[in-house]
Amino acid sequence: MVLQVTNSPFNQEQVELLNRLLPTLTETQRIWLNGYLAAIQGSAVVTTSSAVPVAPLATLAANAPVLSKEVTVLFGSQTGKAQGLAKKMSKKLEEQGFQVTLSSMADFKPNNLKKIQNLLVLVSTHGEGDPPDNAISFHEFLHSKRAPKLEDLRFSVLSLGDTSYELFCQTGKDFDKRLEELGGKRLAPRVDCDVDFDEPAAEWMSSVLGALSEASAVSNVGSGAGAAVESGTESEYSRTNPFQAEVLENLNLNGRGSDRETRHIEISLEGSNLQYEPGDCLGIYPENHPRLVDELIEAMGWKSEELVTINKNGEKRTLREALLRNYEITVLTKPLLEQAAKLNASNGLQELLVAGREQDLKSYLSGRDLLDLVQDYSFKGVSAGEFVAILRKMPARLYSIASSSKAFPDEVHVTVRTVRYEARGRERYGVCSVQLAERIKSGETLPVYIQNNPNFKLPENPETPIIMIGPGTGVAPFRAFLGEREETGAEGKSWLFYGDQHFSTDFLYQIEWQKWLKDGVLTRMDVAFSRDTDQKVYVQHRMLEKSAELYKWLQEGASVYVCGDEKKMAHDVHATLATIIEQEGGFSSEEAAEYLTRMQQQKRYQRDVY
Repeated sequence: MVLQVTNSPFNQEQVELLNRLLPTLTETQRIWLNGYLAAIQGSAVVTTSSAVPVAPLATLAANAPVLSKEVTVLFGSQTGKAQGLAKKMSKKLEEQGFQVTLSSMADFKPNNLKKIQNLLVLVSTHGEGDPPDNAISFHEFLHSKRAPKLEDLRFSVLSLGDTSYELFCQTGKDFDKRLEELGGKRLAPRVDCDVDFDEPAAEWMSSVLGALSEASAVSNVGSGAGAAVESGTESEYSRTNPFQAEVLENLNLNGRGSDRETRHIEISLEGSNLQYEPGDCLGIYPENHPRLVDELIEAMGWKSEELVTINKNGEKRTLREALLRNYEITVLTKPLLEQAAKLNASNGLQELLVAGREQDLKSYLSGRDLLDLVQDYSFKGVSAGEFVAILRKMPARLYSIASSSKAFPDEVHVTVRTVRYEARGRERYGVCSVQLAERIKSGETLPVYIQNNPNFKLPENPETPIIMIGPGTGVAPFRAFLGEREETGAEGKSWLFYGDQHFSTDFLYQIEWQKWLKDGVLTRMDVAFSRDTDQKVYVQHRMLEKSAELYKWLQEGASVYVCGDEKKMAHDVHATLATIIEQEGGFSSEEAAEYLTRMQQQKRYQRDVY
C-alpha cells in the first residue's frame, strides 16, 4: 500500500519524496527523525512503494530502543590536561541531566565496553605517537582480537597533541579509527587539538552536547532539543588567565666549572589562591629571545612598531611585542610549512612538502626555527599581518614543581636546566630556560598557572614505601615529595636514585638530601655521576646493583616514581625495572611486563616524563 494524497496531509511531490526516502533509513535515522518531527509536532502514517509499511513516527519511537541518558567519559592523560577536560565535560553533561561515569582508561574494565551506548574519549599523545601511561592497557585491548563488536556504540574523540611532533594526536586518531572499525558510530567528528587547545576543545564539547541532547529529545517524543550549552566558569587564575607572580629567588645550582646551568626559581603565589600538590606542574608563559625577534623582523623587512592583530577579538599589538610574547617562533611544524607555502607559491617550499619527501621534511623541521625558514625560502613582500596569522600561539612551558606548599606556603619552586647550543652558524636558545637564566631577576614577574597532575601523586597511605628515580632536573618533584612527607610526618620508607655528570659541580640540592637522610625523611639514596668514572654510570646501573633489595621493596608494596627524559632515561629505567622483576622474581619477560602493567593499574608505577 502506497501513501495516497487523499489520506495524508502531503501533496504529491512530498509523497514521492517520502516514499523514496523512508525505505532507505536506518533504525537510528528513523529514531532521530521521529524525535525531530515530534519536537515540531508533526507526524504522519506512510507506507513505501514496495508495500512495506513504515510505522507512524510515534509508534516508531515507542518500539525503538530508548537511547540511554548514560554517558561514559574515558580519559588517557600524562600531565592531567586530558583529565581536566574530561572533568569539565562531565560537569557539563551532568548539568544537562545525563548520568556520567568518569574514569581513567587504566581504571576502566574493558569488558564493560559492550554495555556502553554513549562513549566520549579524551586522550593525549605521548612522545612519538604513544599512548599516555594510563591509556596503554586500554589501547592494547581495543586493538587486540579480544575487542568486541560495538554496533550499538555512539562515540566521539577529543585528542590532545603537539604539531611539533611528527605523529600529531596519533593516539586519538588510533582510538577514533578503531572504534569505527568495531562498528561504532560517531556522535560528533574527532577534534585534534594543538598545545593551544581551549577553543577547539570547547567547540568539540558543544558539538557533542548538541548531538547527545538532540538524541535525547529523539528518544523522548515531544521533549525539545535540549538546553543550550552553558559555558564553564573557570577559576580566577588559570591557563587562560595566568597570575603575574613575583620571582623571589633565582639561583644557579651548579658549581663553578660545570658545563651545565640549572636555575632554582622561587616564585610567590601570594594573593592568587592558586593551590597545588606535590607532583603537579607550574605553567610559565615565556617570552622569545629579543635578539631572535629583531633578526626575524630585519630579515623580513618589517617594521617593529607596525600593529598586527593577535586574536579573534581583533586585539592589536606592535609586531615586536606580538613576536616576543604571543607567537611561537622557535619550532617549525609541517602544518606551519603548509600554510607558509601558500603565502608564496614560487619560493620552492611546496617542493619540500610533496609526497615521497617525508624524510627530507622531517630532517628540515628538526632544530630549525622561523628565522631559518625565512632565510632559506623567500617570503619578501609577505606582510607582517599575513605571516603572524599562520603562527601558532606561544605555548606555556610546564615544569615539575620542586616544593611542598606545606613547607613553603604561598610559594612555588621549579628547577630549570638552561638550554643553549649552536647550530647552522647561529646560537640557539631554550625559550623559557634562557629567559629565566638571563632576563628574569628577583622582584620581576612571570605569568604562571598550576597544571594539576593527578597521575603523579604520593600514595594515600603515608606508610607506603616509595622509590624515586630522577636524574638531573628530574629530581625536582622528589624534593616536593620529601618536603611534603617531612611536614606530614609520613613514616613510610623512601629511596632516591639520582644522577648527573659530576659530583662536585652537579649534585643538585645536595645539602637538602643529606639533611633528610640524617633526619630519616629519606631512608636511602644511591647516586650515579656519569662523568666521574672512566665508564659512564647511570641510575639504571645503580638500580641493577641493588636489584635484590629493590625487588624486596616492590614485594612490600612500594610505589615507584620516574621523572625526566622520556626518550632515553625513562625507557632505560623501565627496561631495568622489568629486568629486575624478571631476574629476582623468577618471571618470564612477558610476566615481568604484566607485573609492571599491574603496578601502573594500581597507581604504584607513575611517570612524569617529557
